[in-house]
Amino acid sequence: MLSNDSTLATHSDISYIDSLEQKRGKIFSKTGGWFPGKGVFCHGYSMLEELVGKKTYFQILVLNATGKLIEKPLADWVEAIYGCLSWPDPRIWCNQIGALAGAARTSVVAATTIGSLAADSRSYGPYTLLGGVEFIQDAFRQHQAGATAEDIVEKITAANRGKPYIVGYIRPIAKGDERLEAMEKLSKTLGFQVGPHLTLAYEIEQVLMRRFDEGMNINGYMSAFLSDQGFTADEVYRMFAGMVASGVTACYLDTYHRPPETFLPLRCDDIDYQGAAPRTVPDAD
Repeated sequence: MLSNDSTLATHSDISYIDSLEQKRGKIFSKTGGWFPGKGVFCHGYSMLEELVGKKTYFQILVLNATGKLIEKPLADWVEAIYGCLSWPDPRIWCNQIGALAGAARTSVVAATTIGSLAADSRSYGPYTLLGGVEFIQDAFRQHQAGATAEDIVEKITAANRGKPYIVGYIRPIAKGDERLEAMEKLSKTLGFQVGPHLTLAYEIEQVLMRRFDEGMNINGYMSAFLSDQGFTADEVYRMFAGMVASGVTACYLDTYHRPPETFLPLRCDDIDYQGAAPRTVPDAD
C-alpha cells in the first residue's frame, strides 16, 4: 500500500495523471480478447482456429497462465499432477469448507471458490509452490557455484537451529509421498529425462534421508521438474492457482446430497467457551 507521501506525490504527478486520462473509460489487454467478426485471440493465437480442438485444455490453461504454448506431453504431465494435488477427502481443510458449503446449500461455484481460496496458504496449496521453486532454483545457483547438496542442507539447518525447514521436503503427517512414484513413472512414459534441478533435488533428499530420515514431497518434485522445463516461480504459482478445485467440488457434492446441516454437527458443550461468564442483560427502557 502506498504511504500518504507517495499517494500525494502520485496525485500531483502530471505525467501519471495524463497516463490515467489516456486509459479512462477504456480497457487494455496484452493477453487477447474477442473481436466480433474477427475472432477470439489469446497471447497471439486464434482461439477458434489454432487452439480449440487442436490443443488440449491444459495446453490452453498453461498458455493463459504463462503466455507459453507448451507441447502436449508436458501438458499431459501437468494434467496428471493436478490429479495428485486434489483429493476428495473432507478432512483436508479446503475440502472441509466445500463440504460445509454443501451442507449449507450454497452454490457449487461459491463452494469451490471459497475452498480454493482457503488453500492459498503458506502451509499447503498453490502458494507453497512459490517457495518450492524459489528454493530449488536458488539451490541450483549455489550448486553451479560449487556448493554440494550437503553444503546446501547444512546452510539451511544452521539458520534454523538444526531443523531442516525446506519447502518441498518433509511431510507433516506421514513419511514419504506415494505420489512421487506415480509421477516418476509417468514422466518416463512421456519421455522426460531427469534434468539438473531434479538431479540436485534427489541429492538433497539423500542428505535429508541420511541425517533426518526425511524425504522429498510432491512440492519438491514438481518444483524441480518444472524448473527444468524453464518455468519461473510466479509462472508455476499461476499454473496451479486452481489445483484443489476438483477435490473441493467433490466434497461439496457429497454433503449436498445428504440432509442439510448434518456435516460435522456440534453440541453446545463441544465448544470450549472461554469468554465472559453468562450474565443478565438489562431490559431496555
